[in-house]
Amino acid sequence: MSNHLLESIPLPISKPPSAEKGCKVQENEDKAAPENAVTYVYQAKLAELYCSVTATWGKDLTNHSLCIEVAKPCQEALYICKIDLNSCQLWGKKGVRSFDIDGRRVDVFWDFRQAKFSSNPEPCSDYYVALVSKAEVVLLLGDLVTDAYNRTRSKPAFEAATLMYKKEYVCGRRLFCSKAMLGVGKEEHDIVIETSLSELNDPEMWITIDAVTIRIMNLNWRFRGNESLMVHDFPVEIFWDVHDWLFSKQASGQGLFIFKPGRLDWESSRNTEYDSPKESSLTTEFCHSLYAWKTE
Repeated sequence: MSNHLLESIPLPISKPPSAEKGCKVQENEDKAAPENAVTYVYQAKLAELYCSVTATWGKDLTNHSLCIEVAKPCQEALYICKIDLNSCQLWGKKGVRSFDIDGRRVDVFWDFRQAKFSSNPEPCSDYYVALVSKAEVVLLLGDLVTDAYNRTRSKPAFEAATLMYKKEYVCGRRLFCSKAMLGVGKEEHDIVIETSLSELNDPEMWITIDAVTIRIMNLNWRFRGNESLMVHDFPVEIFWDVHDWLFSKQASGQGLFIFKPGRLDWESSRNTEYDSPKESSLTTEFCHSLYAWKTE
């Protein structure tokens, strides 16, 4: 299936229905989501070893937690730390836990006492989680950077952790929102997926990244596909599989979307064939997988 590169200019396509309604639609859709989860996979140097560090934020009607797993390459988790974010006790919102990797100590510090939350599983602000090895902060989550360094009495690592992969589960009726770091640096880009599936003869969807929109029509036969999009002069590859949205016998279905930085020499790969997106393993190229659960 061929790719089409779309420039970052106004597109001659119809706007998604929510474009006229502002953010109110997004707020309503977020409230409808019964369960959300997001997982980040980092490569970090701990005790002279390159390890996989997985941070999973999960939230549903009864539970809200952060789970951190540390594993050597191609091995099961060496250490698992689960933090209950629903705790009503202040002592449970700040803590430290330690473990060993090949006889060397690694510490996990956290402070959620002032954290601000929304409907998403991740805090909005005022928190930190720090992974410390050999008096260096190898991985730092959150915005209280100064507080984290003061408490851990550590310095920034010479070789900071690298974000390799993000996997996210979101629920909604027809609108799904996310953020991803797709370009150079740590800037996050807004992703909005909107669907119109009520017209069975001509179902369609819109995928928007930072106000640059692509319209996918005829989903009855384009339920799997890929496109390339130029966002701020940077190419982004998009893959999707929404077969279950259209043909599942159940009332709800799962759509899979994969976003990854494209190549500036995209012309050389325009004619590559694409069948169905598969969940990526840890690689040297960042990949964001978004599982969009459609609810009624």
